[in-house]
Amino acid sequence: MFALITAAGWPVYPLLIASIIAVALIIERLMMLRKEKIVPTDLFGKVVNAYRQHGVNARMLEQLAKDSPLGQVLAAGLRNHKSSRYVMKEAIEEAGHAVSHELERFLTTLGTIATIAPLMGLFGTVVGMIEIFGSQSPSGTNPQVLAHGISVALYNTALGLVVAIPAMIFYRHFRAKVESFLVDMEQQASKLVDLVHGERLDFDAKSQQPSDKV
Repeated sequence: MFALITAAGWPVYPLLIASIIAVALIIERLMMLRKEKIVPTDLFGKVVNAYRQHGVNARMLEQLAKDSPLGQVLAAGLRNHKSSRYVMKEAIEEAGHAVSHELERFLTTLGTIATIAPLMGLFGTVVGMIEIFGSQSPSGTNPQVLAHGISVALYNTALGLVVAIPAMIFYRHFRAKVESFLVDMEQQASKLVDLVHGERLDFDAKSQQPSDKV
C-alpha cells in the first residue's frame, strides 16, 4: 500500500482522504437506514390500538416520537387529532419534512465525493503528464522522472475511479431507500388521518388490513 501511494505521488492524498470519508459515511448510513429503525412493521398497529383504548396523552406522544422517524410523523398527527383534517395533515407534512432532512443527512457529501473523485484523479493525471513532459531535455529523457510521471498519471486515474464508483452506487442506493421510507410513512400517516376522522374503514391493528366494520 505504501509503495502504491509513493508511486501515485502527492496528488493521491486528497483522494485517500475522500475515500476514508466515503467509507465512514457508507458505514454510518448502512447502520442508520434500516427498515426496523425507520419504519417498524408493527408500529402502526400499536398506535391504532393505543389510540382506541386510551386516546391521546402526553406520555404516549413522547414515547411515540422517540420510537422512530415514523413515530415522529404519527405523533405529530396525533397531537392535532382534535383539529380539522387539514390541520392534522399539515402537521404531519411538517414532521415529514424534518424526518426527510434527517434521513438524507450526509448523502449530499457522499454524492459530492462520487462526483469529484474522478476529477481529483484527472488532476493527478495532469500532474503526471506535466512530469512526463518535464523529463524531456536537450540532453535526453530522464528515465526515472518519466517512469514516475507515468505512475502518477495512471495510479491517480485508477484510484479516482475506485473511489467514485462505490460512492455513486451507495449514494443511489441510499437515496432510493430514503424515498421508499418516505412513501411508506406518507401512506401510514394518511391511514391514521382517515381513521381519526372516520373517513376510512376500520383497521385490524395486527394485520393493518381493513375489516368489515365502518
